[in-house]
Amino acid sequence: MPAEVTINKAELRAVLVQNRDGHRAKFLAAQDAYRKRVIDILDQRLADARAGRKINLASQLPTPEDYTSDYDREIRMLDMEVGETIVLDAHEFEQFVMDNWSWSPRFAATAAAYHVG
Repeated sequence: MPAEVTINKAELRAVLVQNRDGHRAKFLAAQDAYRKRVIDILDQRLADARAGRKINLASQLPTPEDYTSDYDREIRMLDMEVGETIVLDAHEFEQFVMDNWSWSPRFAATAAAYHVG
């Protein structure tokens, strides 16, 4: 197995853009579901407060995080690269091509909490 791979810059850019767009769509869907849940919870707590019932203000909802800037940074770096090919090591290939970043498990768990993904 090679320790590095040389990839056409345009092909790598296309993969990164596709991965970024997929990430952004999942983030926006999770964020929308998160906001709806927050509103439901707050409406219920407001109703409890108005009715004189016990009020629990704590919330354990995971907040969706947007990592689009990670993709944008790599895309911008590619745009500024003067060569036509890029050499990636196994770690970079895993992130950029396979779309498996250090934050991916956390992001997937949060998205799944809102039935996204």
